[in-house]
Amino acid sequence: MSEPASISQGIAARYATAVFEIAKESKAVSELEKGLDDLHAALEDSAELREFINSPIVSRAEQGDAITAVAAKMGLPTVLANTLSLMAENRRLFALPQLVSGLRALIAEDKGEVTAEVTSAKALTKTQSDKLAKTLKARVGKDVKINATVDQSLIGGLVVKVGSKMIDTSIRSKLNSLQNAMKEVG
Repeated sequence: MSEPASISQGIAARYATAVFEIAKESKAVSELEKGLDDLHAALEDSAELREFINSPIVSRAEQGDAITAVAAKMGLPTVLANTLSLMAENRRLFALPQLVSGLRALIAEDKGEVTAEVTSAKALTKTQSDKLAKTLKARVGKDVKINATVDQSLIGGLVVKVGSKMIDTSIRSKLNSLQNAMKEVG
């Protein structure tokens, strides 16, 4: 991991732990989870928001005012809105994506869930996703939440990552293995 990434991860981990503990004490974890989903969607959909949180040009006051307005408009839970304001005040909004992923991990751990990163050549149907989650649950022993993405370069099959384990059944991977085997022979 690069040094700036590890710094962001460390900063985000401290904020995430604090936010999670506050939400847990006030029994507002499900509300926090919904707010995180909304915030994640906003970060994914808005290039302007991503540029804004990483901009060194925007002053602390401007970042604070803007992020407070965004949090209010989105109806984020108070604990999350206050944390965003504090992060803006401390010039730490650049760690917002890591905060979201850190909080999601803490919530999943609390619920006894694991997240599986699934990449497929085409979008999974609801039935396929449910069947995969059930199969992974039997293998892992915990509820599995599927985070699906599409990569057409896989040609077919799946790449599944659960924690430190990866299962690659993609056709691209099989073709690469075959190509390597052919190079060794000839």
